Amino acid sequence: MASFESEKQGPMANDTKIGIPPKEQHSPNTERNTSVVYPTGWKYRTHGFGPWPIPCYASPPVQLVLVALVCFFCPGMFNALNGLGGGGQVDATTADNSLVAVYSTFSVVGFFAGSITNRLGIKLTLSLGGLGYCLYVSSYLSYNHNQNSGFVIFAGAILGVCAGMLWAAQGAIMMSYPEENAKGRYISWFWMIFNLGGVIGSLIPLGENIHSTAGTVSDGTYIGFMVLTFLGACLAWTLVDGRDVIRSDGSHVILMKHPSWRSELLGLWEVLQTDIWIVFLFPMFLASNWFYSYQFNGVNGAKFNIRTRALNNTLYWISQIIGAYVFGYVLDIRSLRRTMRAKVAWGLLFVLTMVVWGGGYAWQKGYTRAETSPKTYVKDDWTSHGYVGPMFLYMFYGFYDAAWQTCVYWFIGALTNNGRKLANFAGFYKGIQSAGSVITFRIDALKVPFMNEFASSWALLAGSLVVAAPLIFTKIRDTIPIDEDLVFTDETYEDVKPLAVQEQTGLGEKV
Repeated sequence: MASFESEKQGPMANDTKIGIPPKEQHSPNTERNTSVVYPTGWKYRTHGFGPWPIPCYASPPVQLVLVALVCFFCPGMFNALNGLGGGGQVDATTADNSLVAVYSTFSVVGFFAGSITNRLGIKLTLSLGGLGYCLYVSSYLSYNHNQNSGFVIFAGAILGVCAGMLWAAQGAIMMSYPEENAKGRYISWFWMIFNLGGVIGSLIPLGENIHSTAGTVSDGTYIGFMVLTFLGACLAWTLVDGRDVIRSDGSHVILMKHPSWRSELLGLWEVLQTDIWIVFLFPMFLASNWFYSYQFNGVNGAKFNIRTRALNNTLYWISQIIGAYVFGYVLDIRSLRRTMRAKVAWGLLFVLTMVVWGGGYAWQKGYTRAETSPKTYVKDDWTSHGYVGPMFLYMFYGFYDAAWQTCVYWFIGALTNNGRKLANFAGFYKGIQSAGSVITFRIDALKVPFMNEFASSWALLAGSLVVAAPLIFTKIRDTIPIDEDLVFTDETYEDVKPLAVQEQTGLGEKV
């Protein structure tokens, strides 16, 4: 959050009040006011290092933490479960088929999920999304007793619908609520809290199976995941509506005041017409989850026993937290213009792609699917000789995933500040991402050689960066004029403008 500025900072101070831009800046044709103003409800304390604000409940930081906790409990537990390889089962076939169902419906619903979110609102969309994760976990508990793969696949299809809605709502919040100079940090905060769910979720099977070298997790693991996902669905109702969110300068999120099913479906078509250049990011969207089936099943599930898979899973999500933190703050370095930061982020991603996946190639040459498939194959334990190398490789895979996701979200968020448009962009992202997952989990279910899965992942990641370069280098600007953000809604400058404060003493209550 930007630092608090004193009222008088030079000879012109008497003519300029904090948060009041020059008269001409009130025009909707100018850029956003970046002065730091704390509206009613934002208290501040004074310390030796200067005052700092305490955000109100309807502020972007508080709302971001809440939506991150929803994802902590729901997708976080989903990631922890599937990170075990095969959903915690010995044979990954049922899990693969279920995930094909998840991502098949997700890819369709996700593409339209931005319109659904804009019409239903954040709270209902997130809560319905969370319930799908609870149903999905319960299907694995059932499978442990009756081997009913049909129920697991059905639950996966339902989850795809629910997840499409949840992630569109999450993306809209994460990219449209913060101010322009804080989007990297907001993305990193979300990604760290969300992946902490993967860490905690991974500790459940690790604790349950720490003395077991079997291949299937216990009922207690699935029950624990069910309880947590249900809590996440309930927590969604603690959020406020997007129209009630107020930033530190008093401005509001740009949304549609009177959305309808017709306006939102037409809006989806409009954004494809006005922002057609978003297609340059589509290959990056496709690549963003392409490697999960290989990493979870082809590396973790194929080579390690259950307790080591749980440990690897924990380290994977811890590395995600580190990656999100590093890249989130790099993307908000204020000494560099946003256009330069975009180019630096692209370069770092390209270097990481070559280094991390180059190491993965050296590892993958050491085994094949045919060698690890027989039930008599003795899988590695953390006490096995040579375990440290693949452990660090798996951690770097997690770091890389967080770096990729953080950058993609930041690239999208740098294109507009319009919450309605960003909900559609988030829907495109998750829908196309899910289409990639449909393909790769189906490929894995067909027992394609691991080296083929690895090669497709590496090639797509590198190639998608090349395709995205023209957009990243030419379409990302240092700031977006507010009149451009308003074009896609029925709101006016008066609806969303920063708070006009006449005196410093009116900024809020001093505590």
